[in-house]
Amino acid sequence: MKLTGAQILMEVLKEEGVDSIFGFPGGATIDIHDNVVKTDMHHYLVRHEQAAVHAADGYARVSGKVGVCIVTSGPGATNAVTGIATAYMDSIPLVIICGQVPTHLIGNDAFQEVDIVGITRPCTKHNYLVPSVEDLPRILKEAFHIARSGRPGPVLVDIPKNVQQGVTNYKPNQKVRLKSYNPTYKPNAKQLQKVVDLIKSSKRPLIFAGGGVLLSKGADELTRLARSTEIPVTMSLMGLGAFPGTDPLSLGMIGMHGTYRANMSSGECDLLIGIGVRFDDRVTGKTDCFASQAKIVHIDIDPTSIRKNVPVSVPVVGDCKSCLEILNTLLEDEDLEAMKARRRPWMEKVETWKQQYKLAYAQEDEIKPQFVVEKLYELTHGEAIITTEVGQNQMWTAQYYHFDRPRQFVTSGGLGTMGFGLPAAIGAQVAFPDALVVDVAGDGSIQMNIQEMATAMQYKLPVKVVILNNCYLGMVRQWQELFYDKRYACTGLEHAPDFVKLAEAYGAVGFKATRPDEVEAVLRQGLETPGPVIMDFRVSREECVYPMVPAGAPITEMLLV
Repeated sequence: MKLTGAQILMEVLKEEGVDSIFGFPGGATIDIHDNVVKTDMHHYLVRHEQAAVHAADGYARVSGKVGVCIVTSGPGATNAVTGIATAYMDSIPLVIICGQVPTHLIGNDAFQEVDIVGITRPCTKHNYLVPSVEDLPRILKEAFHIARSGRPGPVLVDIPKNVQQGVTNYKPNQKVRLKSYNPTYKPNAKQLQKVVDLIKSSKRPLIFAGGGVLLSKGADELTRLARSTEIPVTMSLMGLGAFPGTDPLSLGMIGMHGTYRANMSSGECDLLIGIGVRFDDRVTGKTDCFASQAKIVHIDIDPTSIRKNVPVSVPVVGDCKSCLEILNTLLEDEDLEAMKARRRPWMEKVETWKQQYKLAYAQEDEIKPQFVVEKLYELTHGEAIITTEVGQNQMWTAQYYHFDRPRQFVTSGGLGTMGFGLPAAIGAQVAFPDALVVDVAGDGSIQMNIQEMATAMQYKLPVKVVILNNCYLGMVRQWQELFYDKRYACTGLEHAPDFVKLAEAYGAVGFKATRPDEVEAVLRQGLETPGPVIMDFRVSREECVYPMVPAGAPITEMLLV
């Protein structure tokens, strides 16, 4: 059948099961948006292109599907770059549809022309400039295939306006053929047997789980492995939820703001099994000292990430879930009880660390931000989908809200993007309309995309925003306090909007707490009030996130409260 390029795009989106799109129209996407509204797909008009990508990102993280957004050429495309880079760093599957000036104007400094393919080359898994309408169906199908397969990531498709308007014959459900792209899903059995042998001989093993476990849907297999072998589990920020946070074997988060028990365990373990992790600098601290007594196993579907940052004894390339399934099967033939008995002193030591150095704060006259997060956990029974902005609010949430299931915690880990949380919460709420979705924010980061309250109101998405308001860019201020003699250069946010009135200006509801005895009541009111809500908690201004590892130091050298 003969279709225009814009119509072909709609057909492929339907074939790929897309039901929700986040976008912002412009002159270069009029044809696309004109066809979107003729379909059954829901289009969510955001107020800024960066938010469109973050919303699609949040949708993808909680649903496991490919997120889709549409932005126009020029500034629309460049506004989307931060969102694209955010998804790229965290391996989130997205397809970004971008309008472009007509092909005959490309390179002519046309109005709203920008080389978005060149700009996004370093921060996309792949990208395309579609040369003709005849190429469009193939490219779109490839884009979805690449985005969701192997190590997932964002793929950008730049579609010139004349390609959108061009007409060609369209054959539905075309198969993807990419000879040069074949991710390795099935691991090498001999390598996994080596892992089993190391587990058998280890006296002090530790599992380090990352976001790859969640992306591969391998959380159940990870839990089975840890419990059957009784190996303690620590997680990266992106891995929270891959293993139940309230399980006795959970050590919580590792790294710069990781728990004492997790960091010390990495320093003294003799076997570290990294699964779906990147070993980035916020995790390892001083690389030379990281897990220096351990043999390291690294399981990952991306071979380029293995040995990138730390030496590895046994590399295993493959899908994390598949690897864990095989490991569990191989271990069924082993004497697990004997293994556990040999490790009893190790488990006792880990338990001692857990008991002696718990996460702690002192709730006194001022509201402590940790107290707000703990109350939020208590009142939601740990069941909410939590998004965060970036900074202290993000770390306190990671420490004090215990995530027991996958895809419950949505945060910008790799890029650390302020302004991520609210649009990501909108995307998560679209994916799960009946779920309680809460964005934990700082007063600085929420102002980067606060305009998306209008989006939440327009589509009746009842996201709740918890602002830990300390009138500072808190994490930078913390570094200034600890390492710059309290010279708080350019981090004070004394002039801020009245967030209650701001909520009301958008048609939402706002609450404020200034004393500790108001926290629970405000949280209850906010969570029980229908529709979007902003809760403003005036917290202690100079509270810091502890433990903290100074940049470049070994992660066993923590600053404690």
